[in-house]
Amino acid sequence: MAKMMSEESAPMRHIDLGSPPPLEPPAAGYRFPGPPPPNYSCTLTPELVAKAREELQEKPEWRLRDVQALRDMVLKEQPNLRTRLDDAFLLRFLRARKFDYDRAMQLLLNYHTSRRAWPEVFQDLKPSTIKHVLDLGFLTVLPHPDPNGRYILCLRPGKWKANDYPFEDNIRAIYLTLEKLIQPEETQVNGIVILADYTGVGLSQASNPGPFLAKKVVSILQDSFPIRIKAVNIINEPRIFKGIFAIIKPFLKEKMAERYVLHGSDLRSLHRNIPRSVLPEEYGGVAGHLDMSAWSKTLLDSEEEFIVEFCQPDPLEGVVLPDSMPFQGQQPGGAAQDDDTFRGLRSQLYYCY
Repeated sequence: MAKMMSEESAPMRHIDLGSPPPLEPPAAGYRFPGPPPPNYSCTLTPELVAKAREELQEKPEWRLRDVQALRDMVLKEQPNLRTRLDDAFLLRFLRARKFDYDRAMQLLLNYHTSRRAWPEVFQDLKPSTIKHVLDLGFLTVLPHPDPNGRYILCLRPGKWKANDYPFEDNIRAIYLTLEKLIQPEETQVNGIVILADYTGVGLSQASNPGPFLAKKVVSILQDSFPIRIKAVNIINEPRIFKGIFAIIKPFLKEKMAERYVLHGSDLRSLHRNIPRSVLPEEYGGVAGHLDMSAWSKTLLDSEEEFIVEFCQPDPLEGVVLPDSMPFQGQQPGGAAQDDDTFRGLRSQLYYCY
């Protein structure tokens, strides 16, 4: 029987990080942890063990018992599912759903279902196929976590133009980045923060995804990936962002929608959420210039690791999934209906622009 827990309370509009640390640049060097060892051994500090107990209902003395319970559920309910069943992998799903076995199992199925349903993103998914996205500077991960231990995924949508390459390539880059970020146990407990800089975003970028793709992206991030997104900070958003958010918001759960913080060009507002000590100079920080190359190298150096993980036969072959699964049971007319909805939203975008 699944252990039940209460949903975490909705966060405040602004995230209180407490007293800011001294404004001195962090130590030089990129310190992102490497992949975990094949045989699980807890790497959490005593402080993070206590945090996981309080926030995730994770009890160290029951941890491996809980992993075995989820493993047994997979083997019993989905014996044909070709998925990793090692401790470290299953722990990601348990932590993301606060050790509720049933919800962790659902998340694991969603994780594999999304990969089958969006072949443009997941087929042949490996870092070398998105090098052009990395070279363009569309995304990076800041080298130092915030005071709460959360790594910061920095997105710059204005760097991409619709005629550069398909929008799905951006999603491939984001997904590979999330896969790398979720490896360390620290991230599984602390979660991540997103910083999206909308400098240079115009009508072509804003209107390109549309509701159909937006719904898929949100479904993956909210319901199909074992990561905790603790805040989404939007800066330098143009007036047109109202139209962009109008496309996204209907698909966001209330808790996630409340984690979006719009700062405009007010860097002081941003610094109340992400301290200057971990931000690059481009965003009023003291951690040096924004460096896109370090994270790019981290991903590209993981090529073989991702080939093993993603370039394999369909893990769902022979698996019977319920119609209620994300992406399951979509009617052929669904995309057309989304296009109709998009026509109305596109007029809003033109008006805002």
